[in-house]
Amino acid sequence: MDERRAEIAGTEVRWHEAESRTAAPTLYVHGVPNNGAEWRPFLERTGGIALDLPGFGRSGKSAGFDYSITGYGDFLEAFVDHLGLDRFQLVMHDWGSVGLELAQRRPASVERLVLIDVVPFVPGYRWHPTARIWRTPVAGELFMGTSNKFVAKLMLRRLRALPPDVIDAEVDTAFEDFDHGTQRAILRLYRSAPSEVLARAGDRLGDVVAPALVVWGRREPFLPTRFAHALGDALGGPAEVDIVEGAGHWPWLDKPEVVDRVAAFLGG
Repeated sequence: MDERRAEIAGTEVRWHEAESRTAAPTLYVHGVPNNGAEWRPFLERTGGIALDLPGFGRSGKSAGFDYSITGYGDFLEAFVDHLGLDRFQLVMHDWGSVGLELAQRRPASVERLVLIDVVPFVPGYRWHPTARIWRTPVAGELFMGTSNKFVAKLMLRRLRALPPDVIDAEVDTAFEDFDHGTQRAILRLYRSAPSEVLARAGDRLGDVVAPALVVWGRREPFLPTRFAHALGDALGGPAEVDIVEGAGHWPWLDKPEVVDRVAAFLGG
């Protein structure tokens, strides 16, 4: 697994890359507050590319970047062009759903896509309580500025978003890069996306006809499982919806067999 860097669309970008074991290379798009490292178990099985989105991990965190669905869509287009990817598969988690903006712009390029507990680009979603704080000016900055490992671990245990035995390690890893630049990116991204913007962002999902797998943790605390079915219905191609019993927001950490399920699907 190689670490690579380049300046793309004016932003310094880091990604991890492993030799592809699927018919088309797989692009993994992480969510908040993670980075490309969250995909390591998948890369070991399928190969592919896992980037740190601008604002996260070890990629650039410029105040001038457009931290919105459209801004990330522009960036991802530039990224796949830089890599020369005419055909690719997409795997997304949480706010990695910005990959759906890329899929809607280039549906003919998408071989397969996997959506794992993603922010839903369909009507009817209302932000969870923490996101509503982040979306509120001043309150969001104060809340973000006082965030620490202890509070994050306490919240995740209460919400059962992660298995108890991995919470400490996952939070410690996330906080390694949870600096002012990442905090700013999170606030701007959430504030760019009221419910009506999320609904409009999926207006062209019907154009995406590639086979899809939607994976959702039954105990998902932020994104009700009905949105897994709503996304499956909105996509234009065949979509399998898999609700994983006993799993939370990162279902492969509760149930490692999710990695096998996704790898088998990507392998066709």
